[in-house]
Amino acid sequence: MAVIRLANPKRDARQVAAIYYPYVMNTPITFETNPPDGTAMQRRMKKVSEIYTSLVCEHETEIMGYSYGSKFRDRSAYDWIVETTVYVREAAHGLGIGKALYASLLECLKLQGFTSAYGVIALPNDPSVSLHEHFGFTKDYLMTNAGYKDGQWYDVGFWKLKLSDASENTLPIRPVDELRSMNYFKNSVAFGEQFLKLS
Repeated sequence: MAVIRLANPKRDARQVAAIYYPYVMNTPITFETNPPDGTAMQRRMKKVSEIYTSLVCEHETEIMGYSYGSKFRDRSAYDWIVETTVYVREAAHGLGIGKALYASLLECLKLQGFTSAYGVIALPNDPSVSLHEHFGFTKDYLMTNAGYKDGQWYDVGFWKLKLSDASENTLPIRPVDELRSMNYFKNSVAFGEQFLKLS
């Protein structure tokens, strides 16, 4: 049985790093060039999980994909904007994993109090564009020739989704640890499981 759950940095980092590795080595989907090992990935996951939702899709102890929110920019004025990311195991595409993880992630980020989410996409990447637009993201702006990797320049597009209304009385973002024991947050974590095509 496949489930979506909160990521556990210590338990999941090695498998998450293995999923990420081919994206770094073989694609421009990430502009990173040196893939992190399990130890480095554990540090990253732990830092992200201090504030942001970080999820994995697990099938019979194997991590099939992961998604997370992260800081958009450093200035505190941007605290209510979140960047969203999802990666799926290479051999597991077409099983609804990316859609499931994103559905759960967005539900959780809404509960945390974020007002908008950005997907940052190195172009061309039709599958990622389709995934974002499925959830209502719209293209906000384009940076041309923004990234150079493996001898080629790539444009970078920013897709935006409104999560909640921005107001003068916006409350601070609620860290995951403040919400994880609450049933409505647990339901949001599991929300995307309806899209999984795994038995």
